[in-house]
Amino acid sequence: MNRRWLISRKNPEYIRHLSGAASISPVLAHVLINRGIKTPSDVKDFLLQGVTDLSDPFDLPAMASALERIKAAVKRSERVLVHGDYDTDGLTATAIMVQALTKIGLDVHSHIPNRLTHGYGFNPPSIERAKELGVSLIITVDCGITSFDAAAAARQRGIDVIITDHHEPAEDSSRVNGPGGFLLPDAVAVVNPKLGAVASKLRTLSGAGVAFKVVQAMATDGAFAIDSDDSLSLLDLAAVGTLADVVPLLGENRIIMKEGLRYIREACRPGIRSLMEVSGLREKELRAGLLSFTLVPRINASGRMGDAGEVVSLFLSGSYEETLPIAEKLDRMNSERQRIEEETYQEALSLLRQRGYDAAIVLCREAWHTGVIGIVASRLAEDFCRPAFVFTQEGDTAKGSVRSIPAFDVYTGLSACSDVLLSFGGHRQAAGVRLRVADLPLFEARMNELVRNSLRAEDFVRTVEIDSELTLREVNTGLVRELSLLEPVGAGNPEPLFGARGLDMLNPKIVGKNHLKMRLKQKSLAIDAIGFDMGSFLDHLAASRFVDAVFTPKINEWNGNKYLQLNLRACRPGS
Repeated sequence: MNRRWLISRKNPEYIRHLSGAASISPVLAHVLINRGIKTPSDVKDFLLQGVTDLSDPFDLPAMASALERIKAAVKRSERVLVHGDYDTDGLTATAIMVQALTKIGLDVHSHIPNRLTHGYGFNPPSIERAKELGVSLIITVDCGITSFDAAAAARQRGIDVIITDHHEPAEDSSRVNGPGGFLLPDAVAVVNPKLGAVASKLRTLSGAGVAFKVVQAMATDGAFAIDSDDSLSLLDLAAVGTLADVVPLLGENRIIMKEGLRYIREACRPGIRSLMEVSGLREKELRAGLLSFTLVPRINASGRMGDAGEVVSLFLSGSYEETLPIAEKLDRMNSERQRIEEETYQEALSLLRQRGYDAAIVLCREAWHTGVIGIVASRLAEDFCRPAFVFTQEGDTAKGSVRSIPAFDVYTGLSACSDVLLSFGGHRQAAGVRLRVADLPLFEARMNELVRNSLRAEDFVRTVEIDSELTLREVNTGLVRELSLLEPVGAGNPEPLFGARGLDMLNPKIVGKNHLKMRLKQKSLAIDAIGFDMGSFLDHLAASRFVDAVFTPKINEWNGNKYLQLNLRACRPGS
């Protein structure tokens, strides 16, 4: 319940100016200004960009070197191994690369490590798989940027490596082997938007986004048996990977997501169609948010619960009949994942009640399932508004997943503790880490100190950022239609939130599984409202006649009828 409400205040005159100059409503103008879109040309670019506005793939570092090595592989009819990762971003990136390399005539195999037996990323055991297959070139996707040992092992066996990744590179000023003071693995080419002077719109690409740019470069080069249509047909997979990796849906990512959704709607590949079938999406309007709660968890379930290699076949198959059993299997695995996740989360809460927590949450228990600790860490970070480190103990080693809050850069924090870690890698908001169990108390103490020294008291309170304050008279179906221009919404371009004060509550009640339903009235106008999983708010509001509400207006469809509805995000007693 304890949340800070922050309402964006912008210059009313400038809002009116942008509204008139860009021919949009003042409400949409205010929302766009909040997202840093402040000129008519910015508005046009944001709302109207399409595939013709995709960036030059050769703006990414080492792209030309990567293509030269792939050309040599085609000329020599080499066998190639695409090494991916077991999450949705890595799986879609693998499928993108395999489909493209197969199209240009290479003998392509893929390898997805098993989370439970191989661990994360491109590791020396992967070289044994490459040796068994007799490959002479390995191309990594969504991994490899810190795989020094694996790259060295490949080199010793005469296998070249091209790394395509988007994770943070290692910094080592004393052993610089790459641009910008980064230490890079011994590879033919390292294509990573975090390296060099890369345009800001490319720096946040997902692993699937980087793989797509490699294919786009092949189509642009003209020396490969692949054209623009072939590369663009992979936008559906790139969009799913982009959505799953929670990268900002701005710039290049917005184009990939927007156009990828169009490909899914218009020319849905059998594997994605099968996933939509088992997810109950057949008759639903496809939006980014819906896919993130339906398709992505099912794809991720394979890597969390077992072997994810089958998902690559799901994406590459041209047969709906062949892919449906795989999709049904993923659906069952996801249900099992949900059960184990909830058990682990409840155990984590019990452990927190016993031992308490400080500026950071650090928990470890033997036999916690490796595949769910990341989700549990995410839930803890959300519920307690502080970085969460959740470990499972394997012998004398603790293997953990980390999720942070916006105010704390967890990758920087882990870097500061690297002397007590066996390994780590990831992003600003999420990471994986390994350390000795004996070092956990020291790690916890140091991380708590780092977080305390980095954050202010208000950073530990969940914040609701409100785009604008409205009256109910301003909320109508026309506004909902105009706000749909913001799609796809997600990280970096969140669904707009609006606030209204002093509303009358009419017939508040709990429906379904703890959903708060009521009508909200202001003067003579009343609108239906629902707060999903907000039933606990009812007692909190019961003593108050009026309520302040934060909401997103939607058009709800029920039994063939469409009507305006406020989807509540927060409520508090009003005056």
